[in-house]
Amino acid sequence: MHHEPFSADDSAPLTLRDLGWSERFAQSFAAQAASSDVPARVITVHRNRVIVAGEFGECAAVLASVVRDAASADRPATGDWVALRPGDAGGDAQVRAVLARQSAFTRRAAGEKAVPQIVASNVDRVFIVTALPDDVNVRRLERYLAVAWESGALPVVILTKADQVDNVDEWLATVRASAPGVNVIAVSTVSGAGIDALEEHLPAGSTIALLGSSGVGKSTLVNHLSGHTLMRTAGVRDDGRGRHTTTHRELVRLPGGVLVIDTPGMRELQLWSGASGLEQAFDDITALSAECRFADCVHGAEPGCAVRQALDAGLLDAERLASWRKLVREVARAELVANPVAAAAERAKLKSLMRSVRVRLLEKKE
Repeated sequence: MHHEPFSADDSAPLTLRDLGWSERFAQSFAAQAASSDVPARVITVHRNRVIVAGEFGECAAVLASVVRDAASADRPATGDWVALRPGDAGGDAQVRAVLARQSAFTRRAAGEKAVPQIVASNVDRVFIVTALPDDVNVRRLERYLAVAWESGALPVVILTKADQVDNVDEWLATVRASAPGVNVIAVSTVSGAGIDALEEHLPAGSTIALLGSSGVGKSTLVNHLSGHTLMRTAGVRDDGRGRHTTTHRELVRLPGGVLVIDTPGMRELQLWSGASGLEQAFDDITALSAECRFADCVHGAEPGCAVRQALDAGLLDAERLASWRKLVREVARAELVANPVAAAAERAKLKSLMRSVRVRLLEKKE
């Protein structure tokens, strides 16, 4: 990815507000920064150094030891605000602290080690991008929405390549059924369809994160909104999908003062936490659950289960309920991994249960 992220069309100097600064960040900065520090926003992350922007422009910075040695979720991520010690006499600028985040899109990092990974931080809206027709997968979309709601940002679903299908309205209806309460917009950068509706979700000063699979047109969309090439794109493959070119997360500034974090395509999105996110992503099931006779109903064979009644009446899709169950189990496992004390208690509970089962079996044999 190569671009000039904050080369404004005019010659006005960059301000903190241009980068998304707010009173909340100002208060955090006052509490965490030393007198010689200045606020800066992380544009992109490269191992133990970052590129940041501030009223001084842009520069590279290394991480102070207290930041470098922090837990993975506490290290700088794209979109973070930091307290920066400017370099002097040719020395490197240094990130001294990461300011409290307003929002954070977090997933479980790929690999065997269970650790959280911050995909993007301090985001106002998450654009979940999927391409018509072949990339649309409502089960995967439900997963993205759960993480997006949990992040604290407002999710919006963008269906790209709308010019590739004749039945756009049918696709919109299908996706909206799995995204209750979420704006779903079909767009085409070829015909321009839907772009006006999309721009209503791009208020000046806001930060948008674009998330989705490889080749769905995220970088093409950024280029279209900017009016010129900010992100490299590649041609279309024989199967009609775009070729993935974004290799790392990076914050860019569009005309009109909108900040966008473009991200590489995700092969997988494992939930790290998300009880509240699941409640919002599946608010139809959440609302039905409130009508169940028992507060701890698991929507199995319990009497007075409103969820089962809706399922039997054809008012709730069985696959959507199965998806909800799967994600609930995944969140429960993730929370046990994140909380060693709770995990130990759960293991002790299981051992106690197994002992009682063995005792009953022995009593029966006697």
